[in-house]
Amino acid sequence: MKFGRLGVFTFTDTMNAAQLADLAQRVEGLGYSTLWYPEVFHYETFGVGGYLLSKSRKLIVGSGIANIYARDPAAAAMGHNTLNELYDGRFVLGLGVSHAPLVSGVRGHEYKRPVATMRAYLDGMDGAWNATHTSPAGKQVVLAALGPKMSELAGQRTLGAFPYNVTPQQAATSRNVMGPKAAVICEQKVCLTEDPMLARQVARANLAMYLTLPNYYENWYRLGFNESDLHNGGSDRLMDAMVLWGSAETIKSKLRAYFDRGADQVVIQPLSSSGRTEPDWKALEALASL
Repeated sequence: MKFGRLGVFTFTDTMNAAQLADLAQRVEGLGYSTLWYPEVFHYETFGVGGYLLSKSRKLIVGSGIANIYARDPAAAAMGHNTLNELYDGRFVLGLGVSHAPLVSGVRGHEYKRPVATMRAYLDGMDGAWNATHTSPAGKQVVLAALGPKMSELAGQRTLGAFPYNVTPQQAATSRNVMGPKAAVICEQKVCLTEDPMLARQVARANLAMYLTLPNYYENWYRLGFNESDLHNGGSDRLMDAMVLWGSAETIKSKLRAYFDRGADQVVIQPLSSSGRTEPDWKALEALASL
């Protein structure tokens, strides 16, 4: 699969059918190559993925990220096959281990060692494909990989990595670990405003949950931040890195740093400066060419 230069990420759980259809059609109409959506608590990942695919023609749709604790490996393999068979190979299955509080506290599963668990899950998918003689010619899978070991696994066993809540340094790190052939797909939140106080207010509102999750803050330490950056809702420097703000041209120049560091695709998550949950379409329109 050839990932285009720019993708879009947005939360879909609060959208109804009409809004989801509009999302897919508008993202495609603006020329973005890929629409990524998370799996949280409302919509099931293959169900919403199929709906988004049905409302678009050429748009690549990717789960960003499907929780491996939500279904067994055979179900994931079947879902991958189903959506790619029915929608011209336009589906990418992004897989992740999620976070201990969400897996144990919400789903009631034991949260196990991330890399070993993911490796076993990929083995299970391969086993299901082989046992049923349904192994696809191209396994369109990526991993939510932040640390070096998960990134190495992504490069060895899948198309590449989809790191979230990162800086351009992550692109360089992922590329160095995975080599030249694997895809490096980096999510980046943006807020189209030139008001630093407003931008940081938006950033803190959106980052509050992530500040409590070890998978993220431990990776921030690897990227050069420290424990003090987590205090009082997050430091300005952490907020400014996680949510790029300014004019469209300023944001574009910062996004280009990902490509300079080895990213194949930058996935823009456009946060509304008004606090609305829907994507900021003005931002997506302004950043569609980069």
